[in-house]
Amino acid sequence: MLRIIKRMSLPAVLGAILFIVIQITSDLYLPTLTSNIIDKGVTKGDISYIWRVGFVMIGISFVGILASIANTFIATRQAQKLGKKLRSEIYEKVEYSSQREFDKIGTASLITRTTNDVNQIQMVSQMFLRIMINAPITLIGASVLAFYRDRELTKIFLYVIPMIILVVGVTMYFAIPLFKSLQEKTDRLNLVFREGLTGVRVIRAFNQTKFEEYRFDDANKDYTNTAIKVNTLMSFLLPVITFIISVTNVSIIWFGGHNIAEGTLEVGNMMAFMTYAMQILMSFVMMAMIFVFVPRAQASAVRINEVLDMKDDIKNPDSPKAFNSDSSLTFNEVSYSYSGAEKPALSDVDFTAKKGDTVAIIGGTGSGKSTLVNLIPRFFDTTEGEILVDECNVKDVLQHELREKVSFVPQKAVLFTGTIRSNMQYGKENATDDEIWQALETAQAKSFVSELPDGLDSKVEQGGTNFSGGQRQRLCIARALIKNASVYVFDDSFSALDFKTDAALRKALKESITEAVVVIVAQRISTVVDADTILVLDDGVMVGRGDHQTLKATNDTYQEIISSQLSKEEIA
Repeated sequence: MLRIIKRMSLPAVLGAILFIVIQITSDLYLPTLTSNIIDKGVTKGDISYIWRVGFVMIGISFVGILASIANTFIATRQAQKLGKKLRSEIYEKVEYSSQREFDKIGTASLITRTTNDVNQIQMVSQMFLRIMINAPITLIGASVLAFYRDRELTKIFLYVIPMIILVVGVTMYFAIPLFKSLQEKTDRLNLVFREGLTGVRVIRAFNQTKFEEYRFDDANKDYTNTAIKVNTLMSFLLPVITFIISVTNVSIIWFGGHNIAEGTLEVGNMMAFMTYAMQILMSFVMMAMIFVFVPRAQASAVRINEVLDMKDDIKNPDSPKAFNSDSSLTFNEVSYSYSGAEKPALSDVDFTAKKGDTVAIIGGTGSGKSTLVNLIPRFFDTTEGEILVDECNVKDVLQHELREKVSFVPQKAVLFTGTIRSNMQYGKENATDDEIWQALETAQAKSFVSELPDGLDSKVEQGGTNFSGGQRQRLCIARALIKNASVYVFDDSFSALDFKTDAALRKALKESITEAVVVIVAQRISTVVDADTILVLDDGVMVGRGDHQTLKATNDTYQEIISSQLSKEEIA
């Protein structure tokens, strides 16, 4: 928690402390003036003294109000800035984290940590600059002044304060574990809700709406029941403390009245003492509230620090090298194993491609095709061997520069909310309309985009859901093509295309990309037949390498794939 609080501006924190001290001084001095008005003004009938001191009280109250406003402004501003900074740091950390690190926490939990957990930190940081500083200073100041007014009455606090500590302690003993569990239940609630939203079409297709409703209700009820328990528990705290404060007031009036009757205490002093007593007890109440929120914020701080402290699996080199050769891609005895896996996902993959070459990768499900291409832009790092892009080891160059050299179309077609133009400019920020239309034409997307009423300014919904699967794939391909890269990677990006569009697209790629390496992951034989080199993967092992005719004649695995997709007449 302290690591996070340290992110606040020191001058601002000192300013907040200064203003809160001014406010507390004002609050502590007012009862003394009230006592003086009663003892020296009211009892003696000195109207001028009452007016004079009254105006002083107004002035001091005004100063206290201004100080309170200034403190609140600084506290709120710093809390919001801290929240902004934490959200930015978490987002940046996640953006630069490897897929392995990202999967450790999960999307739903990251959303909770960026929203709910950061809000907890914001609230407590604001309380820190107001209540956490206010309460102890007020407690000490009011105790000293109360003791100065009447030492005998001060003994009442020897009984009252332990009672308050006991009540707060017992409440916190049961409440803190419940507060901590609320964060985990929030994660669960977000997870189920998010899966229900993203998978709504699948849920409807399999007629599992009721099942998902029950699943969400279970998570919702679990969260609600825990929240009810902790809030019911906390609801007893304020009435009990109010009762203790009322008993304290009655005790002060009872014993103070006897002292006044005996002439050992003046009425004004008793009124001041009662005010100080309220300030002392309210300070304990405020500290009790701190004990309510701090444990929950501490749990949130631990969760946030867990994200910020994630060690980067993929790091930039200390002495980065620069690319200085023509387009090429080389795998030298590359192997990769996922964390906790019994065997490697890839073993001893070895090939080289020069500019203008098309490398196709084919194999069964789970053979390691996507793993192989994900190694090129360093989404993962090789376990053994090395990958060279433009004759530079990908581990020896800056990640940013490497990814400038590689244009990647992922297996899942991902489009962002905005317009077609804004999505195309992900590939090239300053792309002109002519360049965009050229990329769309190569990707076989120009025909349907030009038919849209707004053309390049046509709206793209979240995830591109207002386009068909084939249209999304073609838009993603166009976005990749608009980028000037050394290696273009298409990870099963033609799967939603019909055979005619597939063939036209591959022909256009061959004609337009002559100064770079093209890597195509595919399931269909028709997609890979024209490739210069075809890599055949089986269970993570490269069992074949060559062109279509060579593999067709000599490779058993490739022959099995052909026979599963084509008839004997087509094979011949």
